[in-house]
Amino acid sequence: MNENDKCLFRAEKIRKTFGSVHALSDFDITIQPGEIRGLVGENGSGKSTFSSIIAGIQKCDSGKMYLEGKEYLPTGTVDAINHGISMVVQEQGTISKISVAANIFFGKEIMFAKHGVLNVKKMNEEAAKALTDIGVDNIRPEMMIDKLTFEDRKLVELARALYTSPKIWIVDETTTALNVSGRELLYQLMEKMKASGGSILFISHDIDEIMEKCDSLTILRDGFLTADLKKEEFEADKIRQLMIGRELSDHYYREDVDANPKKEVVLETKNVSCDILSDVSVQLHRGEILGVGGLSDCGMHTLGKVLFGLIRPDVGMVLKNTREEVKCAAWATSHGIGYVSKNRDQESMMIICSIKDNICLPSLKDITPVGPVSVKKQKQLAETWAKRMEVKADSVNVFCNILSGGNKQKVVLAKWLGKGSDILILDCPTRGIDVGTKAAIYQLIEKLKKDGKSILLISEELPELIGMSDRIILLKDGRISGEFHREEGMTEAKLIQKMI
Repeated sequence: MNENDKCLFRAEKIRKTFGSVHALSDFDITIQPGEIRGLVGENGSGKSTFSSIIAGIQKCDSGKMYLEGKEYLPTGTVDAINHGISMVVQEQGTISKISVAANIFFGKEIMFAKHGVLNVKKMNEEAAKALTDIGVDNIRPEMMIDKLTFEDRKLVELARALYTSPKIWIVDETTTALNVSGRELLYQLMEKMKASGGSILFISHDIDEIMEKCDSLTILRDGFLTADLKKEEFEADKIRQLMIGRELSDHYYREDVDANPKKEVVLETKNVSCDILSDVSVQLHRGEILGVGGLSDCGMHTLGKVLFGLIRPDVGMVLKNTREEVKCAAWATSHGIGYVSKNRDQESMMIICSIKDNICLPSLKDITPVGPVSVKKQKQLAETWAKRMEVKADSVNVFCNILSGGNKQKVVLAKWLGKGSDILILDCPTRGIDVGTKAAIYQLIEKLKKDGKSILLISEELPELIGMSDRIILLKDGRISGEFHREEGMTEAKLIQKMI
């Protein structure tokens, strides 16, 4: 028996290029039955490119793959699923305007059709079973998918991926899109699949998570394999260094204790109630990093949208500089407020447009106040900020849908910095970002503070809030439950008491 017959999956010398960018160069990986194989690397290292090749989304330029000893060359995603390969990604993977059941069985409707007529009742019953099988009982199959939260949509994707009992389940940055209970459910499903002999290719930027959940680890850097590690070889600093090619410790948060923000209030809510929020009053000062945290359904993400004018309060108001009412998102944009959504691909950028289009969008009237927009000035603005943010791409004409998560986030930030926004609302700005890019974003936030910019940092990660904020406000069930100041000392234990 040769080596290909012993393992569940093997890839040899996989190559993939996009223009002059080498996404993968002679990449090898082996996955054993009953194994959780981690795959890590900086954004742009080739992780998602490789997973998309296995899942049949795109083809490699050269190289070979083997599944259970037989050559594997999927013709598309349906073919990959039929071979036993399922994938769940970080960004939204459900289809709007249809039901939960229709999402779970999208492309498999023939299972419930007879003489060309779809038996919706039977499909809903089977969808309910699929959800129950993964431990989800709060989502009804007949519900329209658009009624669900982002986190619950991910649970629907889990049900869809596991319905076919795959041999290999690719989990690509999915934990960053789930709340705490969703993550625990995902971990349980991974262990259950592992115990039954199936395998998981687990992609994550969370080194602690990788070290705890994975049996082995493959590390990519700039499209090249840099290491294959066994469980006993896992060391956090070693993994980071292999990922980014230099040493990077855990200490990439702010080190100063003296917050010293200005007293001037630049953005505030006054007794705001809407959606889940109830009588919320918050003030952001000039030169302040104000952290906002809590459990994922506490209302913190809604607060960010209210402050930017995307959601109008039912009661209360949002004011800039204590006197100007934030009327809508267009008003906020033109008055120096920028907003980075947690849901990057759907809400923060135009995914099938170029880097240039995205960076220049809020600045078009500034580039050319009257008449046709100057193409030359557009190009200059985009190139300036893409270079400053170190966006990895051949040119600013590259479409954003082929960028890595980290480079997409750099484009989103460049859009608001290019506009000259002096207030930035950042909702989970490091979600799905590798450690190197995360450190760069933290350094950027520090610099913006020193330049007098004001930042509202919404985060589900307590270490991030504690490490970066001058002041932290916690929400619970839509109400403010606690406030903490940097100079007084902040610990996770103190914060958790006010969150739960």
